[in-house]
Amino acid sequence: QVQLVESGGGLVQPGGSLRLSCAASGFTLGRYAVGWFRQAPGKEREGVSCISFTDDDTYYADSVKGRFTIFRDNAKNTVYLQMNSLKPEDTAVYYCNVNYWRGGIKYNYWGQGTQVTVSS
Repeated sequence: QVQLVESGGGLVQPGGSLRLSCAASGFTLGRYAVGWFRQAPGKEREGVSCISFTDDDTYYADSVKGRFTIFRDNAKNTVYLQMNSLKPEDTAVYYCNVNYWRGGIKYNYWGQGTQVTVSS
């Protein structure tokens, strides 16, 4: 059974850091592009960062560029999001996502999310 599990969220003061993890089971995460999204209360889910399956390409939303870094550890079947210089506006539930097409069918997997709260 394919499953994504996020962890690493919590309460942190402005300027602090957190490292989120997205661990996969039931498939090899290193074969797929992986995205991180977030959803703040009353707002739509937005893309934060993604990494290609070759690791050659990474994307960051303008709001997090220079502060967040996405990377993967294939030996642990995990993708990480290192978040530095956190701001109150980074407060949201963070989700990882994998989606791909195979045999004409789109597969779309989400984790359950991990809460990040940036507050003094």
